[in-house]
Amino acid sequence: MAATDVSETIERPLVTEGLLEARTYQLTLADRAAKEHSLVCLPTGLGKTAVSLLVTADRLSTVGGKSLLLAPTKPLVSQHADFYREGLEIPDDEIVVFTGEVRPDDRAELFEDARIIIATPQVVENDLVGNRISLAAVTHCTFDECHRATGDYAYNYIAERYHEDAENPLVTAMSASPGDDEEAILEICSNLGVYNVEVMTEDDADVAEYTHQTTVNWERLELPDTITQIRDLVQEVIKDRLVELKDLGVTGKTAPDVSEREIQKIQGRLQQLMDGDDSAGYEGMSYLAEVRKLRTAMTYIETQSVESFRRYMDRQQEAARSSGASKADQRMVSDPNIQMAIRKSEEYDDLHPKFRRARMLIAETLGINDGERVIVFTESRDTAEALTDFLDDHFTAERFVGQSDTDGSDGMTQTEQQDTLDRFRAGEFEVLVSTSVAEEGLDVPEVDLVLFYEPVPTAIRAIQRKGRTGRQTEGAVTVLLAEDTRDEAYFWKARQDQKKMKQELGALKSAAGKIEAALGQQVSLDEVDADDADGDAADEQSPVDSTDTASTDSNQSEENSDGQTGLGSFTNEDASDGTPAEDTADDESEADEDIELETDEDEPVADEDAVVAEAASDESEQVEIVADQRELDSTIARDLSTREGIDTRLETLAVGDYVLSDRVVVERKTVEDFLDTLTGGDRSMFEQVGDAARNYGRPVVVIEGGDLYGERNIHPKAIHGALASLAVDFGASIMQTANEEETADLLEVIASREQDDEGREISVHGEKQSKTLSEQQEYVVASIAEVGPVTAQTLLEDLGSVENVMTADEEALLEVEGVGAVTAERIREVVGRSYSPEH
Repeated sequence: MAATDVSETIERPLVTEGLLEARTYQLTLADRAAKEHSLVCLPTGLGKTAVSLLVTADRLSTVGGKSLLLAPTKPLVSQHADFYREGLEIPDDEIVVFTGEVRPDDRAELFEDARIIIATPQVVENDLVGNRISLAAVTHCTFDECHRATGDYAYNYIAERYHEDAENPLVTAMSASPGDDEEAILEICSNLGVYNVEVMTEDDADVAEYTHQTTVNWERLELPDTITQIRDLVQEVIKDRLVELKDLGVTGKTAPDVSEREIQKIQGRLQQLMDGDDSAGYEGMSYLAEVRKLRTAMTYIETQSVESFRRYMDRQQEAARSSGASKADQRMVSDPNIQMAIRKSEEYDDLHPKFRRARMLIAETLGINDGERVIVFTESRDTAEALTDFLDDHFTAERFVGQSDTDGSDGMTQTEQQDTLDRFRAGEFEVLVSTSVAEEGLDVPEVDLVLFYEPVPTAIRAIQRKGRTGRQTEGAVTVLLAEDTRDEAYFWKARQDQKKMKQELGALKSAAGKIEAALGQQVSLDEVDADDADGDAADEQSPVDSTDTASTDSNQSEENSDGQTGLGSFTNEDASDGTPAEDTADDESEADEDIELETDEDEPVADEDAVVAEAASDESEQVEIVADQRELDSTIARDLSTREGIDTRLETLAVGDYVLSDRVVVERKTVEDFLDTLTGGDRSMFEQVGDAARNYGRPVVVIEGGDLYGERNIHPKAIHGALASLAVDFGASIMQTANEEETADLLEVIASREQDDEGREISVHGEKQSKTLSEQQEYVVASIAEVGPVTAQTLLEDLGSVENVMTADEEALLEVEGVGAVTAERIREVVGRSYSPEH
């Protein structure tokens, strides 16, 4: 990037002339981030996106290719797209937005033609898993709100694929709050392949002139007697359950304010008992499940509202009444203290004191202090809705929540969210009551007061919320705390973490070398390896070498920690000379060079047709696995997509979860899903396997997870019966795996055997088999809602024909084993009611 030239506005290639103010700190950060993979830390509201835009403009103008910007929410994606279209001299149709609302096939076409793609990470992850897009031509990838790059979040997978696939990669990671401590920040950098950290704080001279002091006040509120009485009743039950756990020897604590850390320790000890087949472990897990739910109930009553507590307990009572309810649910809601707490909450008709205090603070801000806008943040959607209704009686207030629907609450679409923010900016209403969806990065207008209905337990979220004020003028933040509740613990934890984070960020400014020592050691080793293989060309390569990543994954897959023979032993991976196929593949480029060097002048060089034939042969060795879109909730398809020799494809499958050939389809069930089928009256599993058996010659049922016989209090004969039905009635092979990784291994092995050994091809429609007469009869009866294939067989065996089933009265139907009142009533309703298109 050219040397920094500070003027009133920024004038650089592809940047819209006269639009962006030339802020020294932004230009400095952009200059540095254009040179290497960087983490850019900048306080909220000071233009991190402008830094990313400047780096994107530089890369597209000097290197070419495409730019990809990832943001965690749809509103944030939309906001970035508007900014990029305004800030860059690039045709609007070359800046595309990818969210779940854009059809997958359309995304593939748009990606091909676009220069800039702005997307949610889940969509890009899906498209990579499905091989719809390639990151090869992406020369700049921005990870906004990069503090999310932990665990299984999509950022981590995309970063891994980007460094492996891109021909000329550059990563810019951005956050106002990358982590609570150095370890967390190092994890983010490692996950995203970042080796340079650029930090600017409000104390930097270049930044200070653009920030203003934000005053933080906290208000302590005393709980009314009735609320404390309800809280005390819940606490008594928590203590009782902890005493039970203490008697089992898994904890020494019985105080109701038991920490989450202690609960994790208890769970680990109980798991050890379960692993040793000790029934005390299962008993203890049941008690621990109660403790967890009761702690949530206590949080609702202490820090949210009595109404929130009531709604939560209503859901628990409903769960306890459902078929297949756990003992923990049933025991909890039937406890006399819990029943008393519920009665007291139903009799209480007052508000939580936070409601009135929030109203007074907002009135003071908007009235006495002539403020214009206020944001109220709350953790609970229940509270957000109740508080919006309450405040709207005194001010103009609207809610701002996420898109997903929850029990008793509708989400907001992306369009509704954007419309709400636009009207808030325009001053059409005064108070925005928001859940966490407005915390991160959104261009929420400058407000006069940010009100925390409750403190949040992490520094990252507190910083994000505070960043909504104090950008242009002095701002104010008020945190409401209910005395002697979890509120206080959360507040002090967040405050301590914020202080620690500020110290860490300050230390990072002078500790770039330390981070490079921790993260860059592997880079140095990679560069040495590259020098040995390719000479001086390694100097021009990216600091992350995709071949090293691939070989590391390969080595990990070959190792088996328990020393047992792995699944790979049963595949056809060994070449005729004993060399593993993957080793041969890794050495392809070197082998080609050897052929050329060792060919004598008198010997004919392989002709072009032979080379083409060899290339086609290599291509045919790729194994394809088709995964159903709904399976993306697991990591299996993502895992498979990173494995050498496997192409994954996503489809909305009519049958099964994974298609491995024209005759093998896999229906995957977790142990929980499988047991739900036995206890919840849901026969969909048998219908799904029946569909698989009708369309594929070799249906497979994979049951994934823990102890099938010990997970629930279900008689082994019931489990045996279900397994027997799958195997005998439907001809399905049943296999059990321990976890998602083992399931992915199994799918790879089966697909390789089918496609490599047997020469079979993928077919998402299977080998369609014409139904026998009996199958057609079963199909007709089973098509009625509430009637599955097993019940259909029983009805036909007892009554003799489809006609007899359809004409039988309710009394005759009830005499058939397995047919209850609901099923009988449904059959008669479908058969006997007059047809109407409206029904």
